[in-house]
Amino acid sequence: MPTTPEEDLVQLEKDIRTLKIEYEQFFGGGRKRPPADTQWRVESLIKRYSDRGAQMSYSQRFRYTNIAQTFAKYCEIWRKKIKEREEGTTHRHFGAAAKAIETQRATSAGHAEPKRPAQGEPAAPFAMSFSDPEHETKKIEKLYQKLVAVRTAAGEKGGTPSFEDFGKFVREKTRELKGKKRSAQIEYTVSVEDGRVKLKARVSG
Repeated sequence: MPTTPEEDLVQLEKDIRTLKIEYEQFFGGGRKRPPADTQWRVESLIKRYSDRGAQMSYSQRFRYTNIAQTFAKYCEIWRKKIKEREEGTTHRHFGAAAKAIETQRATSAGHAEPKRPAQGEPAAPFAMSFSDPEHETKKIEKLYQKLVAVRTAAGEKGGTPSFEDFGKFVREKTRELKGKKRSAQIEYTVSVEDGRVKLKARVSG
C-alpha cells in the first residue's frame, strides 16, 4: 500500500536521526564503513519529493524544505570528515566539527542577529501567538522576518519559503491545531536546537 507524504516525512526524520548516529559511530571507530545504505534510502526519498510539491500541503512542503536543508548540511559535514580521514589529516569528533561549522556561520552572519550566549548556548526562542491569522497579517510578517533573520544568522540561507507560502502555512496550521476550539491560541516559536533552526506550533490556550 503506497505511503502518504506525511508518513514519508516522518520516516525521513527518523532515518536522518539514524544516519547521524551511524556516522558518529563510523567516525568514532565503531563502524568499519560509512552507512551507505541508510544514506541512499534518505537521498532517494528526498529526491522523490523534490519535484512533487503539488502532492504536499503547504505545511508539509515547509516541513520537507527544513528536512532537506538539514540533510544537506549534515552531508557537507560528513563529506569533509571523510576527506580528512582519507588524507590522514588531524580531525576532531563529529559533534565538535558540527559545532565549529555552526559557530563560523553564525559569526559570519552576526550582523543579522545578536550573538548567541557564551559556551554555544542557543539564543532564547522567539514566540508569537495567533487566534485568527486571517486578520493578523502584521503578526505573520513579524514572525516571518524573525524566522528569516535567525536562519540567516545560522547560515541557513537557501530554501526559505516566500512570505506568501509562509502565510498560508501559518493559517493552515493554525486552523488544524485549533480544530473546533475557536477560542484557542496557537503559539509559534522560532528557536535554534543543535545548530538547526526550528519553527514549532502548539496550542497555548
